[in-house]
Amino acid sequence: MRRGLRFVPLALLLAVVLELAVFVGVGHALGFGAAVLLVFAASLLGLVLLRREGMRAWRGFRTAAAAGQPPGGQVTDGLVGLAGALLLAVPGLVSGLIGLLLLVPPVRRLARAGVRRTTERRVSSMVAGDLFGPRTVRVRQGAPQPAPQPEQPVVVDGGRAIEGEIIEPGRH
Repeated sequence: MRRGLRFVPLALLLAVVLELAVFVGVGHALGFGAAVLLVFAASLLGLVLLRREGMRAWRGFRTAAAAGQPPGGQVTDGLVGLAGALLLAVPGLVSGLIGLLLLVPPVRRLARAGVRRTTERRVSSMVAGDLFGPRTVRVRQGAPQPAPQPEQPVVVDGGRAIEGEIIEPGRH
């Protein structure tokens, strides 16, 4: 995980450069005023949705917890919704588009499944079970595997007894 963190400053710099390039392109195509208005409207929509998605995530978590069900599905759905609203609230056309896409149900389902898979890989199976409930696995019937053969003991010095004394570590 730490290896990937060293690329965060570079990724942020590239994101800012991309946002500026897209803003300039949209400004040339639609006009500077329209581009600024578009960024402002997207940010305002993101702020409104941020509150709505946050409340929705909290209600889903509380409902699942009250029903005694694993809250992982509601938590991941809430996280994806909050990430989408936050990206929409951040001033920028590219981040706004990505945030808007994360709020569209089919894309949201894909992102939620990705978050779940990533979470299940990074936490213990017991924690994943507590979050998401029992896992479902597919089992394919294949050819039976031969039983493993017991290992043969290693014979030293032709199998003759060796006289000696066992000395425990720390005792001489």
